[in-house]
Amino acid sequence: MTAREYNTAVDQYSDNIYRFALKHLKNEMTAKDIVQETFTKVWIKHEEVAFEKVKSYLFTTAYHALVDWIKKDGRNGDIEKTNGPSEEFSISFDLQEVLHDALDRLPEIQRTVVLLRDYEGYNYNEIAEITGLNESQVKVYIFRARQALKDYIKRVDLVV
Repeated sequence: MTAREYNTAVDQYSDNIYRFALKHLKNEMTAKDIVQETFTKVWIKHEEVAFEKVKSYLFTTAYHALVDWIKKDGRNGDIEKTNGPSEEFSISFDLQEVLHDALDRLPEIQRTVVLLRDYEGYNYNEIAEITGLNESQVKVYIFRARQALKDYIKRVDLVV
């Protein structure tokens, strides 16, 4: 990949990687750090990375940086361990807020595959390549995550 192609990749994908990191971390500064770390690692290996594969390489690198950060800080939500919706919901709530709260409660791997599939538009094979899972595992994680999201939203519905 040339310097010009690298700059094109920065222009095309930095916002997507930032959104991906921000959905996981809920911290703008840390999400920016993940983006910076991702592009730094790609620049270091820019001669080995084909421009046609740069999007996948960037998201794989960002995913691994997220996993490392989560492990380091011990942050991992688990939707199965929650008793129900948090008390912050009032009678007039925003569905998008509920969905974000539900996403935050998913285990990290489920949140990752759902974000890659439903927010970034990757297919199962690409997600498998990014996360290092096989395609069947990706499908199972997406199914379980969507079930957990649906169940959580139904519980919020009953409360409101």
